[in-house]
Amino acid sequence: MKLLILTQYFPPEVGAPQNRLYELAVRLKDKGADVEVLTAMPNYPQMEVYPSYKGKHYTEESLNGIKIKRTWIYVSQKASVVRRLLNYFSFVFSSLFYGLIKLEKKDLLLVESPPLFLGISAYILAKAKKAKMIFNVSDLWPESAEKLNIINNRFLLNAATKMEEFFYRKASLISGQTQGICKNIQQRFPNKTVYWLKNGVDMNFYDVNKEVSSDFRVKNGFKPTDFILIYGGIIGHAQGLDVILNAARLLKDKEDIKFVLLGNGPDKERLLSMKERQQLDNVFFFDAVAKNKMQEIIMQTDAAVIPLKRLDLFKGAIPSKIFENLALKKPVILGLEGEAKELFIDDGKCGVAFVPEDYYDLKEKILYIYNHPDEAKQMGENGRRYAEVNFNRDIIAKEFYEVLTQKI
Repeated sequence: MKLLILTQYFPPEVGAPQNRLYELAVRLKDKGADVEVLTAMPNYPQMEVYPSYKGKHYTEESLNGIKIKRTWIYVSQKASVVRRLLNYFSFVFSSLFYGLIKLEKKDLLLVESPPLFLGISAYILAKAKKAKMIFNVSDLWPESAEKLNIINNRFLLNAATKMEEFFYRKASLISGQTQGICKNIQQRFPNKTVYWLKNGVDMNFYDVNKEVSSDFRVKNGFKPTDFILIYGGIIGHAQGLDVILNAARLLKDKEDIKFVLLGNGPDKERLLSMKERQQLDNVFFFDAVAKNKMQEIIMQTDAAVIPLKRLDLFKGAIPSKIFENLALKKPVILGLEGEAKELFIDDGKCGVAFVPEDYYDLKEKILYIYNHPDEAKQMGENGRRYAEVNFNRDIIAKEFYEVLTQKI
């Protein structure tokens, strides 16, 4: 089976789709698939092409046996709809141009959406390379773009909706990252095969018995007795991270409760200004770190806060940062409604949930975890077991490989 994965995002970039697609590619290769990746020059989330790739229009490399072809992409640190569209379409055209020239015939082409527009390149390449197209949806576009106010031009939204529906109709298989995404698409396209391709976690990588080689607490002035809450991930608008800083303001009197926000993103500067304005000495910002370093830091914290804005759109969302915390036996404090709450709080008993964007409720849930250490420890144990059974990447890849070889 010759499989091409077409995605704008891939390691060495750090992020949820990058990790998910790389881990899937490695496991499908181990199952016997001939996997190749067509992706952009790495630039995310800094929106600056990495130094060793600057000035290149096309390059080939290999990562753990995965063949990777990279093409040019326009990037800008200035945020605007026009620049964002230029970013998306530059890779659409460069991936199509070099894909037509450099790629051999394929059996399957899996394209990652968003960006939705990459479906243009995927559809044409699939036709040219005689491949069946798998449309993998990790976020519903243009619905998300509209509700997050990224795009509000009705002409663009209507055009994007028609494009989305066209790609779904042409796909041999539609896969969705959450049950909510799958349900949405299946209701609109009842005659299409829609498959829940879960996100998950490498249980072998996250070894809870691993000796921690760095001391995050000591290096950053935290006491052994401090109760550290961590948010690790993209610091963006969708996460609604004001809720953490506002809860921190309410908890100033609890001097041993500390908040760590680890990552980069478009909302970081505003939140840093908010921290200074409100004199939040209990809030600490750090830049994103490599995956192995992230594990070491999480192991030295007490619980994870994982919020999103209170939008109906996010009732079907499952932030990937949940999984590494579960694997490392850390209780999660979820600012989510819908699918994630049902899975990890109601069913898995892996932590507690607060009403999204309600910092008074977040404060109460933090104090509950803080004041009930034995129960918090049990939540952590529950989380590890729940991830092992339900979100193990080895099992996810095995089941998906069977779908690709037997049903498509």
